[in-house]
Amino acid sequence: MAAMEVRLPVARKRLGQTLARGAAEGGRDLVAPGDTITTDPGYMRGHGTYLGDEKLVASVAGVVDRVNKLVCVKALKTRYNGEVGDVVVGRITEVQQKRWKVETNSRLDSVLLLSSMNLPGGELRRRSAEDELAMRDYLQEGDLISPSRQAEVQAVFSDGAVSLHTRSLKYGKLGQGVLVQVSPSLVKRQKTHFHDLPCGASIILGNNGFIWIYPTPEQKDEDAGGFVINLEPVPLPEREVISRLRNCIVALVAQKLALYDTSILYCYEASLPHQIKDLLKPEVMDEIVLETRQRLLELEG
Repeated sequence: MAAMEVRLPVARKRLGQTLARGAAEGGRDLVAPGDTITTDPGYMRGHGTYLGDEKLVASVAGVVDRVNKLVCVKALKTRYNGEVGDVVVGRITEVQQKRWKVETNSRLDSVLLLSSMNLPGGELRRRSAEDELAMRDYLQEGDLISPSRQAEVQAVFSDGAVSLHTRSLKYGKLGQGVLVQVSPSLVKRQKTHFHDLPCGASIILGNNGFIWIYPTPEQKDEDAGGFVINLEPVPLPEREVISRLRNCIVALVAQKLALYDTSILYCYEASLPHQIKDLLKPEVMDEIVLETRQRLLELEG
């Protein structure tokens, strides 16, 4: 008779608040809607706050962010609010006249203009009617794209919509890999969001909360304009590494830990004693994330 694993619901232990705040938020205050942030009239009201009875009150649940005299509350779970220079990963949802509509986890679909992207081979010329007719040959509905590192979000319109462009030959259409969607507030802003991890996989941490995990290419072809993708079968060891990284990111998100290359790599190393499928068990999540928090605290000193 085959063995069967039975899981019964039990009360989970809460991790220490000191560890959680110290590692994830750097010691900043967490507030809920209606909490008083300050009674000092010298502070200016920012996003996520309002004035009531001569007090500055939080209107959303999140982390208090103070810049000089400006006080804002960054929501823990929110849609992506684009900023110029952000690295984003998006999915084409519609092909229109001289533009593509892109889903980037924001309130409105983003826009990628035909004039704001490279032609195949990096050819520099004005876009013609033939290019407009061939738009679906470049990008079609369902394709995943990642703009370049030089200029990712080109502009933000008054209604909050984002304009993108893929001006580099190094990045464009994404090939084989795994897409993980998280809250944008959990992705830590860094100088670079493209990381080749020593475990054998690469990762793109989109500021919009879309994370792309893919096999590290042996050689990067920059002559195709970002439109040629490799569809050869991915070896089993690389697929296992990608699956383990995906489950590690899910564990970090469940414990509200900031996502960047160091935290993901530490969580990956802490998960090695466990099987990939066991990483989604709550008790294993608690164990590997707690070890990750402790290593991050030791790193910060």
